[in-house]
Amino acid sequence: MELADKKILVIGAGISGFAAAKIAKKFGADVTLSDAKAEADLKFDFQNLRDAGINLVFGKQTEDLLDGVDMVILSPAVPVRIPLIQAALAKNIPVISEVELAYDLARSPICAVTGTNGKTTTVTLLGLLLETAYERVGVGGNIGVALSEVALEVGAGGCIAAEISSYQMEATHNFRPHVSAILNVTPDHLKRHGTMDAYQAAKEKIFAQETADDFLVLNYDDERTREIKARAKCKVYYFSRKKILDEGAYLDGDVLKISCGGKIYNLCTVDELGIKGGHNVENALASSMMAFLAGAQAEKISCVLKSFTGVEHRIEFVREIDGVKYYNDSKATNTDSAIKALETFAGNIILIAGGDDKLTDLTDFLALVNERVDWLILVGDAAARFKADAIKNNFPADKILDAGYSMQKAVELAKSVAHPPQIVLLSPACASFDMYDNFEERGKNFKEIVNAL
Repeated sequence: MELADKKILVIGAGISGFAAAKIAKKFGADVTLSDAKAEADLKFDFQNLRDAGINLVFGKQTEDLLDGVDMVILSPAVPVRIPLIQAALAKNIPVISEVELAYDLARSPICAVTGTNGKTTTVTLLGLLLETAYERVGVGGNIGVALSEVALEVGAGGCIAAEISSYQMEATHNFRPHVSAILNVTPDHLKRHGTMDAYQAAKEKIFAQETADDFLVLNYDDERTREIKARAKCKVYYFSRKKILDEGAYLDGDVLKISCGGKIYNLCTVDELGIKGGHNVENALASSMMAFLAGAQAEKISCVLKSFTGVEHRIEFVREIDGVKYYNDSKATNTDSAIKALETFAGNIILIAGGDDKLTDLTDFLALVNERVDWLILVGDAAARFKADAIKNNFPADKILDAGYSMQKAVELAKSVAHPPQIVLLSPACASFDMYDNFEERGKNFKEIVNAL
């Protein structure tokens, strides 16, 4: 991609937008960064962008922003459907995502992971697994580090582990990882994509440009992902914790294995695996299969699987108080992810849930709440709907507590009713934007409050 002397418009201030603007400027482009919010409403320091000579435009985005523009680069939070982007497309101005920019800059192969749940754990583990085979490994994308920055840092001769969201795939055209994976597809982000089919179509763009020289890893146990194989032009391998596979990564009894090229490699047992829970067995199988296809040796994969203990905000142990353990699962921003957290514990759960409501169906989630939760403490915009549906699903009304918009109150309520062998679990099943900027901020606030008790 030639950026020198081009006029580039970056839409959306944030991690990806900042990176795209600075990189385009570094390569000699005339860069404007625009965000629909007022500068005062954005919690960023823009001075280094101003110092770099990047033009900044805040507030209402009108079509004159497109005057003379050679290319538009989108932050993932910005939908392609907004009028400004539709106007750019109508003028035949190329519109790409920051992920596409990263791919064009990359000089090392990319191993890319998407899916509704499990992405961050899988990609973090994948990065560690790739380090056993490559001197230079970068981890970026939807995990909090812009993929374009990682691509430049790694350069040639390394490998890149990328977490890719459906948002990031909307404006990609040529993005071609060498190894990709789709972990699962369950209801999420329907406000943005509209339908499950549109949501899945965005996910499937991750392998759309792959050829017979590339690999796609799919979840055999997920019906939506299993049938994707029919649409792939690359080599496809499955992972499964329910079926022994002729080729792929699978659970055989309590042993994680890889079968490939007529050989079977034993990795570790479920008890030896550093991350716990059935969903993490799946994450480990997926990342192991990807790393193996990217060149990692099974023996070294095994060592990493035993030592890796997980990521922040995903069923993260915080503290034990008076015999009660507190867990931070703020990354559970949808019901499917919260279900996986509830499945990790046998019962006796005091659950803190709620937040920015995605309006997904609660039936399966509440069935497990009925089975394993002793007290349900609700916060945020979703509290009223969650409470009404919980009562409809026969959860006792006198075991539901409303903490309003206060995490402090939620934790204090949990502590007031908690007794061993109960555990306190923050697993919201909702986004965080009604109370926080992101799930990380929510999780950190929860941990601060628990640690201050």
